[in-house]
Formats: sequence, structure tokens, C-alpha cells
Amino acid sequence: MTAVDTRMDGERPTNRRWVMFSLACGTSWFLYLHRYTWNIVRVALRDDYDLSNTTLGTLEACFNFTYTAGQIPSGILGDLFGTFMLLGILILTWSLILPLFGLTVNVYGLGALRMFFGASQAGCYPNLAKVTRNWIPLSSRTTCQGMIASFFGRFGGAMSSIIMATLLMGVCGLSWRWALVVMSAAGVLFAVTFFLLFRNSPEEDPRVNQAELDLIRKGEAEEKEESRAVLHFGQAIRNRSMAVFIFQQFMNAGADFIYVALMGSYFIDRGFGFAAVGILASLPLFGGAIGGLVGGILNDVLIAWTGNRRWSRTAVGFTGKFVSAGMMLVAISQSNGHMAAGCFFMVKFFTDWSQPTVWGTCTDMGGRYSASVFSIINTAGGIGGITMVLFAGPFLDYFTTEMIVEGKTMLVTDYNPLFMIVAGMYVLSALSWIFINCTNALDRLEYTNT
Repeated sequence: MTAVDTRMDGERPTNRRWVMFSLACGTSWFLYLHRYTWNIVRVALRDDYDLSNTTLGTLEACFNFTYTAGQIPSGILGDLFGTFMLLGILILTWSLILPLFGLTVNVYGLGALRMFFGASQAGCYPNLAKVTRNWIPLSSRTTCQGMIASFFGRFGGAMSSIIMATLLMGVCGLSWRWALVVMSAAGVLFAVTFFLLFRNSPEEDPRVNQAELDLIRKGEAEEKEESRAVLHFGQAIRNRSMAVFIFQQFMNAGADFIYVALMGSYFIDRGFGFAAVGILASLPLFGGAIGGLVGGILNDVLIAWTGNRRWSRTAVGFTGKFVSAGMMLVAISQSNGHMAAGCFFMVKFFTDWSQPTVWGTCTDMGGRYSASVFSIINTAGGIGGITMVLFAGPFLDYFTTEMIVEGKTMLVTDYNPLFMIVAGMYVLSALSWIFINCTNALDRLEYTNT
């Protein structure tokens, strides 16, 4: 069913787009909320079953592998069949898998669950990119993408340990297994809500009037009927802007692994207790949430002010990554742990204010293939993350030495060399934005290779 195509003059647009926007924000929030429970589950598995760090690292890699491998297939499915059914099934699936981590002590079973969990979350962001392309007007699209991807996603990650460990386990006295059940139930309820309210596009929603449809489609070029149903991936990656974009995301997301894997151990090794570490390690994610919101607004303001979408996106992407590299060097020079945490807040603020630029560039270049383009970019980021996880362990071991502290022999790790490499990756990411032309649309049958 199409939107109502008759209206009285002066009819006010309906507001169904904001319902879809709210559902997209909620999806992003639950994805990170559930994913970051691993910070607590990992400790529980180690303490309850004496699993080694090597085994736990392998379980983490199981998630990363299927999450990365599932990007492109889920992007293709979203472009072919729409996002409604796919996203709803994914939310329901990962929510139901979550409490199963407390039901088995078998390492192979845990590995299989981590792989299924990664696969179920893989299609989320490629299809949320398509949601913003279908439902949000061009003039405010990047602002909304910043709120969905960075603000609500990073905020959900920052709140995960607070809700699970502090509230459910600490205040309510639940075990970690029952805490997972409660968080799973909340996800299932959200999935039901998503099924009831979400629609693929305004053209398919009878509650959208023509005024709102015109508002959403304002400024967009009409899609050619002869466009392929599926993106030609070989042609896409031969496009110079797309190739540099892939390299940029490899560096960007590869550097990002430190906030998932290392912040906790970094502050513990600096002498903080677990209670303090929970707050200090969450600060970068709060910085990323705020930075993503600011970056999305800045994209749309610059585009409206300059009228140049290509260089507005480049300016935001370059500036965010370059400043974050400088702030990383400031952070690792701090002798005071609290000051270092504050600097890491600023590092993540600036690196994540370019996140909406990534989303905006995906929808600009992808057009009707937005989900597929985002899946390619997220795959590059996933490969970057896996590469850095495999590299970081031996690298940190090389910079780990035995020291006598208060009469006790302890292993002390120097994180600064690794963080300097991360700063270098930020610089390479920044330079990449100079060569990325977001107006080089891939949904045209013929486009210039510039």
C-alpha cells in the first residue's frame, strides 16, 4: 500500500518518520547494550570455570569472525527484501541467544554461541543505514545518523556494565545469569514493538501522508528503474573513492578495538580497583556518544552552509581523526590515571564525531544500495579489528616485563607503544578523507572513476 497521494493544500506532514527514527535508535542502543555484557560475562566465566585468557580471547574472536563475515550477505538481503523483517528477526535472535551463555560450561558450546551471537548482530548497522536513507530527509540525515550510530550505540555500550553489574547484580542481587535473562527479556519486548510499528519505507506505510513523503524525498534524485537489484561489488571496489573509503575504515575500526578490549586492563594495571575501573573505562564510550551527536550536526550544518557535500564530509572526517591522534599522544603522556581517562574521553569524542560522516558517505555513495555499501565498509572495519586483536596480544607481551613492586614480582605492561600505533592509524584515517568523494554515487549504471 502506498502513501496517501491526495491532500488538501497546506496539509501538515505526518510524523511517522520519527517513529522509525526512535525504533532505529532503540535498535542501536540494544545492540551495544547486549554486546558489551561480554565485559561482565567474560570475568564470570573466568572466575567460575577457570578459563584462561587465551581461551577467552578465542571466544571473543569467534564473535568478531561471524560479525565480520555476515556484513555483506546481510547488506544484500536488506537491499533485496527490505529492512523490516530482517531487523526484527535479528533483534529477536540476539536477544534470545544472550542468556544462553549461562547455560553451558563447554568451551565449544560457548564458542558456537559467540559465533551465532556475532552473526545475529552483523546485519544491524548495514540495515540501519538503509533505514535512515529511506526515512530521514536529506537535510537532517547525517544528524540523525550520528544519533543512531554513535550517540545511542555508544551510550548503550557505556550503560551495559552499569545496568548489568551495578543495578541488576549489585542493587537487585541477581546472579550474572539472571541479569542476562532480564536484559534478554527487555530485548524481546523491544523486538515485538519493532515488528508492530516498523515499515520499510514511507511509500509502504499508509499512515504517511503525501506532505511527509514529499518532505522525506526532497532533494533526492529519482532512482533509475534500470538500476541493478544487487550492487555490482567488483565495480564498486574498483571505484577509487570506495577503495580509499575501505582503507579508511580498516584503520578507523582497527584502532577502535582498544576501547572494547584494553581499557579495563589498562586502568587496572595503573592501580585502580574494579569499582573505579568500571567508570573510567566507560568514559571513552560516553565521549564517543557525545562526539557522534556533535559530528552529525556539524555535517549537516556545513553542508547547508557551504553547499558542498563532498568537502563538508571530508572536513569533518579529516579534522576528527587528526585531532584524536594528537589527543591520544596527550593521553599516554599523563602520569595521573584520572587525567589519562579524561584525555581518552576527548580521544573518543573526536574520533567518533567522524562516525556520522562514515554513515553519511555510505548513504551518499550507496543510494538504493546503502545497506550493501555499509556492509562492505563494516566488513573492512571488522577485518581491521580482527587484525589488531591478533597483533596486539604478542605486541603487548613483548613490552611486558617483570618488576618488583612493594617486594612482590609483578608483570607490568607498557601500553604506550601500542597506543602510539593507534595514533598513527588515526592519522592515516584522517589523510584518507582527502581522497574520498562522497558524491561518487554507486547506484548509477555509469559513474566516473574519480
